[in-house]
Amino acid sequence: FYIYFYFSLTGCVTCLDHDEHYILTFPNGYGRQVNSLIDIFIFNALSILTVPWIELGGECSISCPKTGYNASIVFHTKPFYGGKKHRVTAEIFSPNDKKPFCSIEGEWNGVMYAKYSTGENAVFIDTKKMPTIKKKVRKLEDQDDFESRCLWKDVTYNLKIRDIDAATAAKH
Repeated sequence: FYIYFYFSLTGCVTCLDHDEHYILTFPNGYGRQVNSLIDIFIFNALSILTVPWIELGGECSISCPKTGYNASIVFHTKPFYGGKKHRVTAEIFSPNDKKPFCSIEGEWNGVMYAKYSTGENAVFIDTKKMPTIKKKVRKLEDQDDFESRCLWKDVTYNLKIRDIDAATAAKH
């Protein structure tokens, strides 16, 4: 199957220690499921035996108006034949430069490697070794009616107790 969602949102991350604001765009998201050619062409059906996954794809950018540094990032979708899932490449540019001083490639949910214009190669980040940080969220009673957790609390509760009908009703 194929599910596609597209956001044309722009975000902003603030680095308080340096008073820098980073403007960023987001990749597209795809719901994927691998089906064999036999399923698709002979039986004209999708297999329920494979495990679906979410895939990111498309181009995004990060830029800092204060410093002029910017990055172009490409999330590569898995080709139909061969290839890997979760691939990402990026180029980081100094202000007013057209040639990147750093190129990055790897998997967005694994290890990414950096190659600098000086010729140095290094591990840029290993997401598998990063600690999981618990989210800090205000208590439900302190949230406004249309804040996400407050708005979806009945749906979430019913999904946790596996009452799909009640969860569906709570969405309306």
